[in-house]
Amino acid sequence: MKNIFDTVADLLLTNNKYKAEDGKLLKAVVYSDVMAMSEDLLTLLLSNEHVKETFFKDVQGTLVFDKQKFAWFMESKEFLPDSYTAYANKIGFTHNGNFISQTNDVVLDFPYKDCVLEGGQDKDDQKRSEIFYNETIASDEISRMLAPKVFTNAKRYTAVGEKDLTGEFNPNTIHVEEETGITLKNDDNLIIKGNNLIALASLLKRYEGKVKCIYIDPPYNTQNDSFNYNDSFNHSTWLTFMKNRLELARKLLREDGVIFVHCDRNEFAELKLLLDEIFQYFYLGTIVNISTPNGRDYGSFAQTHEYIHVFAKNIATVKTYSLEPDNLNKYSQKDHISNYYLHPLFNSNSAFHKDNRPNLFYPFYLSNTPNNENFYSVSLTKDSTHTIEVYPPRSQTDNTQFVWRWGKDKAFELANTELVGQQKIDGSFRIAQKMRPGNQIPRTVWQGAEFSNRRGTEELQMLFNKKAFAYPKSEELLQRILQIGSSTDDLVLDFHLGSGTTAAVAHKMGRRYIGVEQMNYIQDITVERLKKVLEGEQGGISKAQNWHGGGSFVYCELKEDANTLINTIQNATEDTIESVKAAIYNDERIVPYLTKQELADADKDFENLTLDEKKQALTKLVDKNKLYVNASDVDDAAYEISDADKAFTKSFYEEA
Repeated sequence: MKNIFDTVADLLLTNNKYKAEDGKLLKAVVYSDVMAMSEDLLTLLLSNEHVKETFFKDVQGTLVFDKQKFAWFMESKEFLPDSYTAYANKIGFTHNGNFISQTNDVVLDFPYKDCVLEGGQDKDDQKRSEIFYNETIASDEISRMLAPKVFTNAKRYTAVGEKDLTGEFNPNTIHVEEETGITLKNDDNLIIKGNNLIALASLLKRYEGKVKCIYIDPPYNTQNDSFNYNDSFNHSTWLTFMKNRLELARKLLREDGVIFVHCDRNEFAELKLLLDEIFQYFYLGTIVNISTPNGRDYGSFAQTHEYIHVFAKNIATVKTYSLEPDNLNKYSQKDHISNYYLHPLFNSNSAFHKDNRPNLFYPFYLSNTPNNENFYSVSLTKDSTHTIEVYPPRSQTDNTQFVWRWGKDKAFELANTELVGQQKIDGSFRIAQKMRPGNQIPRTVWQGAEFSNRRGTEELQMLFNKKAFAYPKSEELLQRILQIGSSTDDLVLDFHLGSGTTAAVAHKMGRRYIGVEQMNYIQDITVERLKKVLEGEQGGISKAQNWHGGGSFVYCELKEDANTLINTIQNATEDTIESVKAAIYNDERIVPYLTKQELADADKDFENLTLDEKKQALTKLVDKNKLYVNASDVDDAAYEISDADKAFTKSFYEEA
């Protein structure tokens, strides 16, 4: 009697669909039909009693095909290992017979910093060595770690003072009042202290799909900033750090939203590829910002610039805004609407042509005679008065057929006001758009003293009478970014807030904003800067925006739990590390699966480790799920959460 492997093979080979010209079985074709539950395949398998008994179950008189069992059968080594696969078989890691993509019972190995990295730019006088290493965390643990958290120490800062008859504050009377015991309102501006990965996850419930513009200036991975390593995998480590945060950021964006990500040459290329993957190649451009006009005199080239990658949530619905033109003299022509200049309507980028953009290839029809300005009226339909047919030109270099920049719907709507026809010297005709002031799209090179890091440093020095922050971005730079990416009352997010430039500019420009920062300077620099904005400080873009003060913002913190243990470990010295170890060993917030024997075994070689190795060893013991208190535990008496914190947390998640 034949075994089941030979029986199935012989049976399948009776159908020419599954047989190659040399008589071998096409396993890939069979596998495809299995997944599709092909009627022909099932009929064939049912025709043999042995096969039917093996792969079909009788359920109350109905035969049910065990598709998964048959798929496993086909992938087994015993089933025709020399048959043709057409490269359809999978290669990869398995767990209990399943590929890792098919099971949740798999751990995710990613850098420890994704749990607790104190992101943002550390200051020169505040540097410390961060502890980074790989931590294995199961999928359910990751879900718990990124669950919504409890907020604490919520305060609202509000500008108050005497107002004149127009409703404007008298600058001599304006001051900031602090209010505690608050709940979150829908129009509140928000500043959060805490790990930005976990903060972003907590923001999702209230703000998913509501943010119009994101700007971040993350650590550049220069190995001279706060991003330090204990191994050689610095690119992959940094990219993992960014990937987890950018994936959450994309969820927070509106469908018409846009994100600006600042970087320098260290991760320029890698970051672009990462953003391509996360934002589905919805790439809008890369801005070259001349941040240090004189250059930094080290290395082979003096670096004068940084980069800002710009991506859309959805390229089909993205909305960006034009800038006021630098040169108004350019707009020398005028009609009943405004001044303008003429620009050809065809797209001169050879990447866009008739073959890949057929919807942008169609004719216009010009009037038979020009008007007194020597312009021809434009129509999309041919009639007795519009008979001159005009298509986009071809490339003079490779004869590529160009296409228009506008689709038919837009052309139909605006043809009479924004398009004209012109006759060229050679007798041919072209379609031109009236480019008006205010509809100039941004350029990719930004230069000028107002965009330099030096300007940002000067703006902070004026506020704090000292160098308060290393390499802050200027308010003028953020003003341009928010002009492009948002409009009044739109929501802006910066989860590497640093000194608070994004929030300060958004406030002055009438945008709503959310900022996230973990470092302790958030109290002394970021919050204090925003309080000065409420009071009407006149630095940065204040005069350009006619800013005189007003408004409010809410400050709050993620409620720490085991994160305090992390800080204790990181701040330990050779003199205190032993006492810290003793406290850690007796704390209920160490990883739950560690036994007392395992702790004793780990203790044997502890004294022979370096201080950094001791810190790493102790930090590894801390349960990463307990860095911050989960919102689901807000009423748990063990955490001793105040009534004020409960009320604010519930209002944040709109449960009050």
